[in-house]
Amino acid sequence: MSAVLEADHLTRVFSRGLFNKVENVAVNDISLRVDDDNPSITVIAGESGSGKTTLASMLLGFMRPTRGEIRYRGRDIHSLKGDDWREFRRNVQPIFQDPFEVFNPVYRVDRILTQPAQLYGIADSEDEAHEMVEDALRQVGLRPAETLRRFPHQLSGGQRQRITVARAFLLKPKVIVADEPVSMIDASLRATVLESLRALKTELGISIIYITHDLTTAYQVGDSIYVLYRGSVVEAGNVENVVQQPSHPYTQLLMGSIPVPDPRVPWGDDLSPISSGDQRDVAVTGCAFAPRCPHAFDRCEDDPPHYRLDDDRAVKCFLYEDRPITDLESMLSKNTTSPI
Repeated sequence: MSAVLEADHLTRVFSRGLFNKVENVAVNDISLRVDDDNPSITVIAGESGSGKTTLASMLLGFMRPTRGEIRYRGRDIHSLKGDDWREFRRNVQPIFQDPFEVFNPVYRVDRILTQPAQLYGIADSEDEAHEMVEDALRQVGLRPAETLRRFPHQLSGGQRQRITVARAFLLKPKVIVADEPVSMIDASLRATVLESLRALKTELGISIIYITHDLTTAYQVGDSIYVLYRGSVVEAGNVENVVQQPSHPYTQLLMGSIPVPDPRVPWGDDLSPISSGDQRDVAVTGCAFAPRCPHAFDRCEDDPPHYRLDDDRAVKCFLYEDRPITDLESMLSKNTTSPI
C-alpha cells in the first residue's frame, strides 16, 4: 500500500545562544505515514510545548527537519519544484488554530474561498465556483447569505475557523493537517465541525492529521493516536484503547485533566500525584517524563525504548520492560491502519 505522505524519523532541534549554545529538541525521532487508499484520522495529542505544532509545520513543508525526511508520494517534499510542488500544496492542506492570523483583513470572505477554486482550476465557471463555495459553507454549518461579502473581522472566531474548514472541503485534498481546529469554537458548535471532519474522511476519502490537547475530541474523531511529551512519542495506538485504558503515566495525566461531570468525583482524584510545574526547560537525561512521574525509579535514568503492549499499541516506559521492545517504524510498515 503506497503512502501519500510519509514522515521518516523526523527530528527538529532549536538552539539559542551564541557562545554557550543551548539546544531544545522540539520533535524527537517521529515517524508516521498516511496511506493513499486507506483514509484515516490520526491524532497528535499532548500539552502545550510537546512538539505538536512543530511537527505540523514540518509535515506542511513550512519548516525543514534537522534530521529525517518528509515524503509526498515517495519524494522528499523539499525537492519538489513547479507543478510537483503545486500538486503537494493542493493535496496537503492546513487548518490553523487561529485563522485570523492567516486571513488578509482587506479582502472579503468570498475571495478567501473563490481564489483557491480559481488557482487550482476546480470549477469550469464562476457560477460553478460560487455553487461549490456555498455548498462548502453549508457543510460546516454556515449560511452563505450571512457569511459571504463580509470581512474577516466581521465574523466571530468560530465562524472564521469554520471558513478554513470549508476552504479545505472545497479543495478536496488527500490530507488535511488540522492544528487545534476547534479550540476557538463554542462548545455548541464543536460537534458540527468535528462531524464535518469525519465526513471529509468517510465521504471524500480525505485523511486528517488532527492535532489537539483535548483527548475528548480526539476520542470523538480519531482512529489512531500519538501522545507526545517533550517531542517524543510516549504512547501510540488505537485511539479507543489509548483513551479508555491509558498506559503511560503522562497519558494518564492527560486523561485525569478531563473533568468528570459529577460533583461527587474530585477532579483528578483517581490518579497518583504528578509533580507540578512546567518541566519543559529542565535538562533531562533518560526518561523525559521522570521529573513529573509518580512512578519514577532508578531505571528511569536511562531513556526507555518503546515496548509493545499489543498488536496496535506501544508505550515508552520502563514500567512495561517485561514486554517486547518494538521499533515504531517496523510496526508502522506492518500495520498501516494504526500509527505504529
